[in-house]
Amino acid sequence: MKKIATLMLAVSAAMAGSAFAQSAPPYAPLTTDIQANKPYSAYVQDSRGVIARDPFGLCWRTGYWTPADAVPGCDAPLCVPPEKLENGKCVAPPPPPPPAAAPAPAPAPAPAPVPTSEKVSYSADAFFDFDKAVLKPEGKASLDELTSKLGDMNLEVIIAVGHTDSIGTDAYNQKLSIRRAESVKAYLQSKGIDANRVYTEGKGEKQPVADNKSSAGRAKNRRVEIEVVGTRTRAQ
Repeated sequence: MKKIATLMLAVSAAMAGSAFAQSAPPYAPLTTDIQANKPYSAYVQDSRGVIARDPFGLCWRTGYWTPADAVPGCDAPLCVPPEKLENGKCVAPPPPPPPAAAPAPAPAPAPAPVPTSEKVSYSADAFFDFDKAVLKPEGKASLDELTSKLGDMNLEVIIAVGHTDSIGTDAYNQKLSIRRAESVKAYLQSKGIDANRVYTEGKGEKQPVADNKSSAGRAKNRRVEIEVVGTRTRAQ
C-alpha cells in the first residue's frame, strides 16, 4: 500500500507541474522577448518572472519556444551558419582574404627608332678663303651648330663632299675639293665625332648646281655638302 501511495503522489506532483507549465502567465522572461515585443514566455517562469529550473538546473521550455529564443545557460548557443561554436560562443568565420591584386600592365613597347637623313649645303666661300682649305671662323661656327643637333641621334655616318667652280684645271679642282672635305672631317673629329663615322669625297667641278659663266653661278658651285645619316627615337 505504501508503494502505491508513493507512486500516486509522484504522478500527482508531475501532473501539477505540467498544469503549472501550461497555465504559467505570459511573463516576458528575457530581454530579447521584450525587444521583440513577444506577448509570451519561451521558458516556464516562477512568480518573480525568473526562468524556473529543475533540481538538475535545466530550464523548462514552453510550447512557444523556438531556436531563436535560446538562452545561454538553458540552451547551448544556436549558431547561424556560417557561424561556428567556439568556447561556448558563436563565432563568425574570418573574412575571406582580399582578392589578389591584378598584375601590372605590361610596359608599352619602346618606340621604334626612325631612320633619318639630313643634308645641308654650305657655301665654300663662307667656310674657306679663296683657293684655301683651312676652315674660317664662320665655317667652324656652322659645323658647331650642326654637331649640336646630333645629341638625340644614333649617328651612323656623316658624308662631307667638296665642290669647286670651273676656274682652274680639273685635277687641281679635284684635289682642292678633297682637301676641303678632309678639313671638315678633321674639325668634326675634334668635336668628338668618331673619325670612322665621317666619310669624305671630292667632286671637283664635275657636279655644278649653277652656270659657271657668271660670278654668282660660280659662287654657288663652290660649296661643301654635308649629309648626316642616323636614327632618332619617335616622339611620344
